[in-house]
Amino acid sequence: MNKIKKLIYELHSFIILWLTQSFSTLGSSMTNFALIIWSYQQQGSALKTSMLSICSYAPYVIISIFAGALSDKWNKKATMLVCDSFAAVCTVSVLILLLFGKLQIWHLYCLNALNGLMNSIQQPSADVTISLLTPKKHYQKASGMRAFSNSLVNVMTPVISTALLALSNIQTIIAFDLFTFVIAFLSLLFFVKIPKVISTENAKAESVLESAKSGIRYLRHNRGILDLILFLAAINFTASVFEAALPAMVLSKSSGSESALGIVNAVSGLAMVGGSILVSLIPSPKSRVRIICNSLLLAMSTENFFLAFGKSVPVWCIGAFLGWIAIPFMNANMDVLFRNHIPLNMQGRVYSARNTLQFFTIPIGYFLGGFLVDKVFEPFMASQSAASIFVTLFGQGKGAGAAFLFLWLGFIGLITCLIFRKDPHIWRLEK
Repeated sequence: MNKIKKLIYELHSFIILWLTQSFSTLGSSMTNFALIIWSYQQQGSALKTSMLSICSYAPYVIISIFAGALSDKWNKKATMLVCDSFAAVCTVSVLILLLFGKLQIWHLYCLNALNGLMNSIQQPSADVTISLLTPKKHYQKASGMRAFSNSLVNVMTPVISTALLALSNIQTIIAFDLFTFVIAFLSLLFFVKIPKVISTENAKAESVLESAKSGIRYLRHNRGILDLILFLAAINFTASVFEAALPAMVLSKSSGSESALGIVNAVSGLAMVGGSILVSLIPSPKSRVRIICNSLLLAMSTENFFLAFGKSVPVWCIGAFLGWIAIPFMNANMDVLFRNHIPLNMQGRVYSARNTLQFFTIPIGYFLGGFLVDKVFEPFMASQSAASIFVTLFGQGKGAGAAFLFLWLGFIGLITCLIFRKDPHIWRLEK
């Protein structure tokens, strides 16, 4: 009990921020989940639905490299409060348009782009804040707790969203989202004290462009960190193509539905919850790089193949569990490596450069995933006869093309992991 009390005392500010921000993330994730279903039902197009994520990530990637420089100069709490408030205004706009029956898909594209812009500024501030609130000896525990909450959000989002859509409507979900924002906003404003980062005079005098260059320069001179980021960029490309294709397959196949999509997403979340609990409890590993490589190899070599050949929800769920159980181990160990290697007064700039490099493949992957499903794989499968081997393997009708695409993603992800596993620069981070 004394150890637990001491831990809570040392992490009390982090715990308040972690709990309230996780609650707010749940509300935002539920709104996003509901809007994806709304979009696919309205448009019936994987490409148009994936544009929601493209519009979120494109400005995030473009602006991120400069946002970290601003983050290092600005007050962390004020930055997070302003960005959260702006996101709430966008959510209110969606609610008003829905209530008056005026919501169009292009409205969501514009609002997602604005949200992506603000997220690019908020994210480096939030990352640095975690380092400021957490003693170095608790980095792995804090990373595990964050992975646990993210996993719990992944479990609860589809379950609660699907239930509320069945019992009520999308407006109820958005109202809940706004309630979670108020809780997180007030908690950060009144109950979390964020220490200031001590900056050198040179850092204060740097222009935004010079600060952005210093983040890139740091990565250029630290090849292990850079190559690890590029590894994640390659994985994010495959994962975003996957995310664009998943709703198109699960919502379209005869064995799929909104509930099926919710179940598959919930199982993914449950797997991450289990992994997060384990990573929070186990001692620090001898080789963080090995954990990262093995976790991604397991994820890439399982779920895509189960989704490609599976024809029922239970089989998809097995794939989802295997694909996500090790991801918290990857996230936690990656997070600790970054926080241990990057100086605190450089983290905002370096994290922003990381965000641009690590996430620039996501909008490309979402666009390509939607395009390939709508224009290549679905037409190809539609042209196959009932006796075709492709129909035998991937099924017939809408959704079969997306299943065929998952087979390709499985091989691409597997090859990516094997290539980066041999990178000597990444392994030097162990020293």
